[in-house]
Amino acid sequence: MRALRKARGWSRRDLATRTGISERFLADVETGVANPSLLRLQTLAQIFDIELTALLATVRDDAGRHVALLGLRGAGKSTIGPLVAARLGVAFVELDACIESASGLRIGEIFQLHGESYYRATERAELLRLLAGEPCVIAVGGGVVTDAQSFQALRTRTRTVWLHAEPEDHWQRVIAQGDMRPMADNEQAFADLRRILNERDPLYRQAEIVVGTSSQGVPQVVDAIVQLLASPRPRGI
Repeated sequence: MRALRKARGWSRRDLATRTGISERFLADVETGVANPSLLRLQTLAQIFDIELTALLATVRDDAGRHVALLGLRGAGKSTIGPLVAARLGVAFVELDACIESASGLRIGEIFQLHGESYYRATERAELLRLLAGEPCVIAVGGGVVTDAQSFQALRTRTRTVWLHAEPEDHWQRVIAQGDMRPMADNEQAFADLRRILNERDPLYRQAEIVVGTSSQGVPQVVDAIVQLLASPRPRGI
């Protein structure tokens, strides 16, 4: 949308005047965080003198530039991500590492010193920065789906892949990593893990692609993701 506007030498205000759509909403459209109706998309297509199907195809192509791996800690994002990125010929980035670099603090320290709201704000800013850059595979934090704005950006501007695992597999993998966050010093840790998975399950299932990591080896999971990303109508397996 931004490219079409700039090609005509229009400012965002010019486009707002021509369409009757607010500048703020147009800004959200151009940054990929809006959820425009078909009526508004039709209006924009007419202004730019292109078919609506062509406009939607452009949006789809943009959404495919990045791949976001979703899932709770222990899903396999750090293992699967670099391998998928290598197959796609793009970089692999862990969003938590970007947050730590931007804040100068470890993730645990951010929660202890500033709380979750600060973490989510930094997470959102770093995510939008990544999405504005070169195509990459992004491993996002398990709770990003609970932040409406970040999750909307992921769903509209990336190919979302949920790495689905059984609670027992999450548990064993986290133990193997030697990291019990966010359930440290909690006698009901496994029960909490199940609860968190159950609560977030409806959100994770909104991912475009769902791949199970409990019943398949790493090579099979990587193959499945790459194949589904290449499919025009991906299905979870």
